[in-house]
Amino acid sequence: MNLDVSDLQISIDEQESWRRVMNVTIPASIVQAEERKAAKQLASRARLKGFRKGRVPTKVIENRFGGALRQEALDTLIGSAYKEALAAQELRPISEGELEDLQYTPEEDLTFAIAFDIEPVIELARLSGFVVERPAVNISDEQVDEVLARIQEQNGVWQPLDEGKPVEKDLVSVTITRLDDEGEPVDEGREYELVIGSGDAIPDIEASILTLETGETNDFDIAFPDDFPDESRRGDSEQVRIALTARRQMDLPALDDDLAKQVGDFETLAELTTKVREDMTKEADQQADSVARSRLLDLIVEANPFDVPASMIRRYSEGIMGDVSQIPEERLTEFRDQIRPEAERAVKRILLIEQIAETQSLQATDDDIDDRVEQIAEANNTDAAKVYADLQKAGRIESLERELTEKAVFDFLFEQSEITEAPSS
Repeated sequence: MNLDVSDLQISIDEQESWRRVMNVTIPASIVQAEERKAAKQLASRARLKGFRKGRVPTKVIENRFGGALRQEALDTLIGSAYKEALAAQELRPISEGELEDLQYTPEEDLTFAIAFDIEPVIELARLSGFVVERPAVNISDEQVDEVLARIQEQNGVWQPLDEGKPVEKDLVSVTITRLDDEGEPVDEGREYELVIGSGDAIPDIEASILTLETGETNDFDIAFPDDFPDESRRGDSEQVRIALTARRQMDLPALDDDLAKQVGDFETLAELTTKVREDMTKEADQQADSVARSRLLDLIVEANPFDVPASMIRRYSEGIMGDVSQIPEERLTEFRDQIRPEAERAVKRILLIEQIAETQSLQATDDDIDDRVEQIAEANNTDAAKVYADLQKAGRIESLERELTEKAVFDFLFEQSEITEAPSS
């Protein structure tokens, strides 16, 4: 239905954090007219005994369905009045309207209030003159050696050993059976494979396994550590029977040119080492940039304080939490309270970046996206049209646009402030 907004009484209460409460009064005459309209529409399609379809008198409909008709009329009026009032007040809610304080008595005015959040207005008073320290990027030989060692392990082969006790980094197969107070099994036992020293099992289990020879079985008292995932078992103890059924040691390939050729397009170990260092340096540079960006954003938010609508924080928190259907309400409330400060901080950053992009005209253009697609295609030795089609199919064009916009914003912000390099450690 179309309501004439001039017939309504509208007032807006401005509350904190961009919360608004709209109070609306609809004259009794309009409510009654809508009730009659609803009754007439129902009469035209109703089937009642003693009357032909579409020939039921309106009065009969009103007497028979008065409560339902009134509710239908009120729902229609409230929705229409809210829409017209928003347009008249030039308000654009960012949250669903929440109906409050509905008051209606037949043949009297209808009054109600609807609460909602609006987009925050951010005034950017200061965007320049900050000093931010960027972490130093220093990839040591030891760090490179650690990556090369992992490459060795990834290309190693587990060799079975028929005797002897396990040592650090051995892969063992064990069967663990829980025992009762008399030392009798309470279950059939479960089989596990774990690498000694990797944290796959609690310390007492690993320590017990280290005492066994291959093929040996023994009983042990084990205690659950204070950081055990199941809180109810922390500090608890129980007796178990452990059988060491198999033991394997890693046979590592030599760290040489042959390994370099095996793992990639490298002719020598030196080429592989150089590539590892380049990749690590690139990743460390990206992390250092991320830290500098984060520090700069925090300073800008501090210099340009603003409130965030509660609905935006709630939506962001829900995105972090994911499916919470199995979490008890008490724990869920506790979790929301825990993540709220970080959620509010994250939302402020998002809004700040969007505002800077808008005020400084830094939003990514179609040409910017096309250029980035060309770069991706060139790096992967493929066709730009295919890259674009793949990104579009995966729904990633929008995220690419955001990525380019953010880069433009931070390039702009870095030019406005002093970015220093932290001393190398």
